[in-house]
Amino acid sequence: MNEPLIQVKQLNKTFRTFQRREGIAGAVYNLFHRDYQNIHAVDNISFTIQSGEFVGYIGPNGAGKSTTIKMLTGILAPTSGEIRVEGLIPWKQRRKYVTKIGVVFGQRTQLWWDLAVIESFNLLAKIYQVPKKEYKERLSIYTELLELQEFLHIPVRKLSLGQRMRCDLTAALLHNPSLLFLDEPSIGLDVLAKARIQEFLQYLNQERKTTILLTTHDLDEIEKLCPRIILIDHGKKVYDGQLDTMLDACVRTQKITLDLKIPSSLEPLNEYKSKGLVSWTLVNPYQAEIIIERKHMSAADAITVLFSKLPVKDVQVQEASTEEVIREFYEGKITLPGQTI
Repeated sequence: MNEPLIQVKQLNKTFRTFQRREGIAGAVYNLFHRDYQNIHAVDNISFTIQSGEFVGYIGPNGAGKSTTIKMLTGILAPTSGEIRVEGLIPWKQRRKYVTKIGVVFGQRTQLWWDLAVIESFNLLAKIYQVPKKEYKERLSIYTELLELQEFLHIPVRKLSLGQRMRCDLTAALLHNPSLLFLDEPSIGLDVLAKARIQEFLQYLNQERKTTILLTTHDLDEIEKLCPRIILIDHGKKVYDGQLDTMLDACVRTQKITLDLKIPSSLEPLNEYKSKGLVSWTLVNPYQAEIIIERKHMSAADAITVLFSKLPVKDVQVQEASTEEVIREFYEGKITLPGQTI
């Protein structure tokens, strides 16, 4: 196997915060006594990412996602531990490092607020010393894919959030980075803007082989884009692996909805109750809902049985829900594969 593009070893980041007391007496006390608290935002995290991967880095608010991204991009230096990206240490070799990465923060823009979008692009191309021919070629591709043409000459401050985000993505890619960091890029976007950006990210990863690390609270976005996820909680890594593997291990049941050709009884399913078909309901004379226990019967096997026993017209399988699994983990109801208790 090739050397990983990103190597993170025993990464830690601790912030020291001043604890203020309330009221006049507290203010006087604060003048003479300083009480501090150490907050471990990132706690001994290790992982590697290979070139060309699309990885979701997820967790609840305050889990340490953004802090990790800031260390990976060189904005913050870790308290301890090691990060190497293409052999470079981000916060020590920052000038060379930034030419190899693109970064998009959903709440911030790298564009100049009062300049037209195209002027910001021109300035960034000069800053990164992008050859004119390459710059024009890339800008033409991204303008077409992200549909930027209609607002290239509009000041950034007049753009909608979705338009600005598409421009920020383009700005982050003008120097052709091999690695793209995205921190909540779809926050606040409408459905259409989100879909357009997701399609563009799939193009980048699949066609241009750009390595992407994405943090987001939108688990639907994770399901669509990220084959692999790294899940952190209270600064600690609790799962690192394929999304499908986690769902297969944690989702106990699955629902299958049947459309029937004619009104039918579901009695023929009784003999399969002990084999993995755990329950069924006749919603109306032409529709039934079947629950299977994934441990004992796959959806494919269940569909074979259902077609052999019932006059099935159409079938829909409800996919395992990432959101449900993550919620149950946070509530302490399940243990993720490979998680230490």
